[in-house]
Amino acid sequence: MASTTPSGVRGGHAELGGPSAPDGTPMTHRQIMEALSGLMLGMFVAILSSTIVSNALPEIISDLGGGQSAYTWVVTAALLSMTATTPLWGKLADLFSKKLLVQISLVIYVLGSVVAGLAQNTGMLIACRVIQGIGVGGLSALAQIVMAAMISPRERGRYSGYLGAVFAVATVGGPLLGGVITDTDRLGWRWCFYVGVPFAVLALIVLQKTLKLPVVKRDVKVDWAGAFFISAAVSLLLIWVTLAGDSYDWISWQTYAMVGGSVLLGLIFVYVESRAAEPIIPLRLFRNKTITLASLASLSVGVAMFAGTVFFSQYFQLARGLSPTMSGVMTIPMIGGLFVSSAVSGLVITRTGRWKAWLVAGGALVTAGLGLLGTMRYDTAYWHIAVYMAVMGLGIGMMMQNLVLATQNQVAPEDLGAASSVVTFFRSLGGAIGVSALGAVLAGRVTHYVKDGLAELGPQGAAMGPGGTAGGAIPDLDRLPAPIRTVIESAYGHGVGDVFLYAAPAALLALLLTLFIREVALSRKPGGSTA
Repeated sequence: MASTTPSGVRGGHAELGGPSAPDGTPMTHRQIMEALSGLMLGMFVAILSSTIVSNALPEIISDLGGGQSAYTWVVTAALLSMTATTPLWGKLADLFSKKLLVQISLVIYVLGSVVAGLAQNTGMLIACRVIQGIGVGGLSALAQIVMAAMISPRERGRYSGYLGAVFAVATVGGPLLGGVITDTDRLGWRWCFYVGVPFAVLALIVLQKTLKLPVVKRDVKVDWAGAFFISAAVSLLLIWVTLAGDSYDWISWQTYAMVGGSVLLGLIFVYVESRAAEPIIPLRLFRNKTITLASLASLSVGVAMFAGTVFFSQYFQLARGLSPTMSGVMTIPMIGGLFVSSAVSGLVITRTGRWKAWLVAGGALVTAGLGLLGTMRYDTAYWHIAVYMAVMGLGIGMMMQNLVLATQNQVAPEDLGAASSVVTFFRSLGGAIGVSALGAVLAGRVTHYVKDGLAELGPQGAAMGPGGTAGGAIPDLDRLPAPIRTVIESAYGHGVGDVFLYAAPAALLALLLTLFIREVALSRKPGGSTA
């Protein structure tokens, strides 16, 4: 499909910022890395903001007087806004300056972070996380889009591996840094939000100097109606998932109303998109089997990816009594697996042009890893858990970037932003739904196991009561009597194990979907067009 750029040239590879230097010669590896440096720094900031609070959350929620519901919402709020705005960022990238959009994303992130550090209650913190999520959504979507505009799919595997490595470093560095900050008396958890600001400012400066992309503008209107209806549909669905089982039963009039409302808003969105001149998500993209299957697989991968970063912190702190810092250290095997598989798969794909085997192997590893993690308890030997985490991390690293790569390889340049953001959108949606639903499951399972544990203690347990866990509050293990502490640790250990077991079918679905994706040779043309 041809497109007309402002200069009237059809196809538009050059306008999209192909891998050529100012004098027209092909960009060297060094020139590409310089151009991507600010982008990767921005990506680092985005992931850091998502992970740095994970190990600090038990203390943050306890300090602000929140419970398990607030714990889940602090994570879900950022995921919700990130998910809802990702398609809009992707479409804007097809219409306006990608570089400017990345910089705007960073500014929004900085504003949300600064105010989040000043939060006085969980409501204010959740609102700030929404603002952070909008910025992070832009950075997450635009990183893949800008890279695709510069580098051909065949070469992109290599640089996708670098992005995956940045993801891994930020993912392991975030919880570690957050733990250290939380454990340092002079700093405290509020600095978990401040610490990313200097990185974001540095990313802005580096981007201004190094990222040189010709501005592509088209004289069209943004589909604000489509953006509104998809945001409303996703938000209502996630609010239902988060509150179900806590504020009301899963089978209740609230469920019928909210799910029905979400479906109705979704249908309106589809209708609006079918008539829009420049839709947020072009429905014709889903005529391509690869894009449809990759999007659904990303939905399932998102459940596993975000569940790992969110619930491991609760397991290590509340089931094993570790500090926030050590909680971050304990997750290194998962991040190490992600780092290795992401980098290696990217290099091999660049050399061979073959990518499907990595997706299938990744789906199998994620499924196996989650199934194995479902067997863990509060007293499971750590080396067992380390192996299980490494298996899951290897699988996520093989799938995460390569699902985007497979999609970008089959779209015309003018649809690159929309197609890339669709896959990212579904991954974020899977993560948001997964964290919300699994957080509700964890709260219910922990309550169940605590009651069983107290009953086993007999009259002594009944006399001691829940020890601060009533109402879903996050317990302070150090203040609990020894018998009650053991009950709480056992409950969280078993509960988090159940969460991973419930997430395993989603990974299995992703594996089955990848089996039906047809492998298409990677194009050597920038912008993603195979034509």
